[in-house]
Parts: sequence; C-alpha cells; structure tokens
Amino acid sequence: MDDEDWRRLVRQVRNGDCTPFIGAGACAGTLPTSVKLSQKWAARHAYPFRDNDNLARTTQYAAVRARDPVDMKERLADVLSAVEPPDFTSAGEPHGVLAGLPLPLYLTTNYDDFMTQALEDAGRDVHPVICPWYEGADADDIVFTRSYVATASRPLIYHLHGSVHDPKSIVITEEDYLAFLGGLLQDTGADTHVVPAAVRLALTTKPLLFIGYSLQDWTFRVLFHGLLRTVPGIQQRRHVSVQMLPTLRPRASAADRSRAEEYLTDYFNQRWNVSVFLGTAREFCTQLVDRLGSRP
Repeated sequence: MDDEDWRRLVRQVRNGDCTPFIGAGACAGTLPTSVKLSQKWAARHAYPFRDNDNLARTTQYAAVRARDPVDMKERLADVLSAVEPPDFTSAGEPHGVLAGLPLPLYLTTNYDDFMTQALEDAGRDVHPVICPWYEGADADDIVFTRSYVATASRPLIYHLHGSVHDPKSIVITEEDYLAFLGGLLQDTGADTHVVPAAVRLALTTKPLLFIGYSLQDWTFRVLFHGLLRTVPGIQQRRHVSVQMLPTLRPRASAADRSRAEEYLTDYFNQRWNVSVFLGTAREFCTQLVDRLGSRP
C-alpha cells in the first residue's frame, strides 16, 4: 500500500464506506492455527496420509471415521469456545480496532464470536447472523428481507462459514466447502439464501478490507472467486487485503524476498483490483489507528 491507498482507505473508513472481511489471522496468538488444529485431529484419528496440516482433509477423514460430522464439529466448537477472548483494548488488536470504526457490516469466515464481543464492549447493538448454507438451516427472517438495512449503530455480523453457537453451520471439511461454494454459485436470484440483499449490496457498492487471510489460504481464494462469480460488481471498487508473505524456500535471499513481494502485489493488483498490505493483522490495525488519528 502506498500513501494514496492509505488516504483512500482512511476516508472510506471515516465515512462508513468500507466492508471488512475477517479471517483467521485476526485471531493470531489467541486461537490455535488451522495447522495445529489439523495436526491435533490427525493425531486423534490416526490420519494415515502425509498432509496432516490440511484441516479440511483431516476433518473430512475424522468425520467419516466417526460416522457423524456434526459430532466432530461440536467437539471443535467446544475447543474454540473454551479459549479466552483477546484483550480488545490492547494496541492494534484487530477486533477492538474494527469495533471502533463506524461501519454497518462485518463479514467473517471465522467461527468464533470475538467480533461480536468487541462490538458489544464498544457499546454497539450488534446483530450476528449465521449463513444458512446447509440443507435444513434456519434463515434470519429479518436479515433476509430486501428491506433490511444494517447501520453503524446496529451493525450486522455475517458468519459466512458458521459459528461455534451452531456447530452444524461450521464449514470445515472438504464436503462442507464444496457444498458452501455450490450454494454460493447458485445464489444468484432475488430471493437469495446464502448472501442476503444487505450483504450483496455492500459487496457491490463498497470496497472490501480483507484482514487475516493469505494468498495460500484456500478459504480465501475459493471465497473470493465465488464472490466474483456471483457478484460481478465487486470488482468496481478498489479493495485492500492484509497479507502475510508466504513461507519462502530455505536460505532464500533478499532478492528472493523482493521477487515474492512483487509477485504478491502484482497478483492482487492485476487480477482482483486489490491493494496489498504485507504484514500481520495487528501491524495493519496499528498503522490504521495512527493514520485515523491525523486528519488527511
């Protein structure tokens, strides 16, 4: 990101003209990483394959072996729910920073409710909603009416990949991702059942701020490609993505790192009209707070 990107983002945030997309990196240091969760599930169920760091595959295996995918998701929800939330008042803590912004809508693929807690701590009347992507799910009647409008005083949090409060809703196995993506790609009519009108409007009219994802995160890539297919207008705005640089090869040189950074920046810029901040979610939020503190 250059100074013009920052000036544009600061102006958009102050005007509420921005939609944050919150991923796992926003919980770094608080919740176990997907790799650690995957290795835990692999060990528990004697996963016999080499890729024991692939959470979608190890949980798929665990669900098949247990003969009950919901039971597996309930145990995952118990693990995540037992973790104490981060200190939302600490400098640069992503949820706390985002909760202080005058934004009407927050999208997340995380299962935790940290964003809800941070908004409640900030005195905002938050409305969390779980995406009804799976067969038999209950939809929120209010949010799924075309007249619903989220506001900064009563923001909407939309859990695209489910929540610990409804383990059935959690998108985690390979079959879950395929079912979710299939529903997303078919969700093009006026009476949408995966992306409600309020969320679709934000996706087509506001720039997106991705926090806590990586280019190597299959969740991010599938989700963004799916959104591009179903919501073509998403490309009309300039977006921002907070990205960690993927792991480099052993003994990589400074030139290797420079080429990797150039590739990452060019990929997002040319393919998806996205400006990239290379760093952690906390580093980005710390800089955002500093820039919001000074008038442009």
